[in-house]
Amino acid sequence: MSSDVSIYDQFKQMNFTRPYDGVLLVTMARPEKYNAADTEMHRDMSLIWPVISADPLTRVCVITGEGKAFSAGGDLNTMHEQIENYPMVVGQILKEAAGIVYGMINCEKVIISAINGPSVGAGLACAIMADISVAAKHAKLTDGHIKLGLAVGDHAPIIWPLLCGLAKAKYYLLTSRFVTGEEAERIGLVSMAVDADQVLSTAMDIAVDLANGPQDAIRFTKYALNNWLRQAGPIFDAALALEMLNLFSPDVSEGLRAMKAKEKPAFPTVTGR
Repeated sequence: MSSDVSIYDQFKQMNFTRPYDGVLLVTMARPEKYNAADTEMHRDMSLIWPVISADPLTRVCVITGEGKAFSAGGDLNTMHEQIENYPMVVGQILKEAAGIVYGMINCEKVIISAINGPSVGAGLACAIMADISVAAKHAKLTDGHIKLGLAVGDHAPIIWPLLCGLAKAKYYLLTSRFVTGEEAERIGLVSMAVDADQVLSTAMDIAVDLANGPQDAIRFTKYALNNWLRQAGPIFDAALALEMLNLFSPDVSEGLRAMKAKEKPAFPTVTGR
């Protein structure tokens, strides 16, 4: 078994190992920030999937987070800088957010997420867009956009209604309420929920099984099933564009300020200020 991971040297905030033949383990590695996605990690989340798809040594990819969290979503300091420099960065943000979703849809290799802890925003996109998702029972998941005064525009509109139905999708996305891994399994948002100490081993068991299975059949099946998501592409594109437009709103600045100050936001679209 080759352990060479040098093709991934460009991705500085992720660790790469090959624990089993044909299995690539990707670990988001900003544990001091609960693996929140700053500018570099968000870019890497979007660029990595074509590299994995073309990697001849990888048949299955498992993605997880280092430490206690899967990923705490967008880094608040980075988001503040993005809002202040909106005209310069909006195109890049849109391109990267689309790259995460379409990159995972179109990646030839099966992707398994091992959701070892809290997962929010961009991190949740990698968790939920995975072909198979294994969550810790008590892990807390939320899209979180609405709490920031921001339209839900990343992965959720393209896949949540397919996974858990429109009623549950609307409830959790409009309220930004957390859903546990156990409840996420019950409503179909994740493939399965297990005890926290079993998350990675369970994901690895599945990965090894798939890595030793008929690769053409597995990849063709993934491609065919993901046509459901490709059909929903216009929904995602519109949602992502509306999210970018929403960055102009003073609600977003207030939501970000309140979150950093740990205060209840006073959204201008509510207060009239």
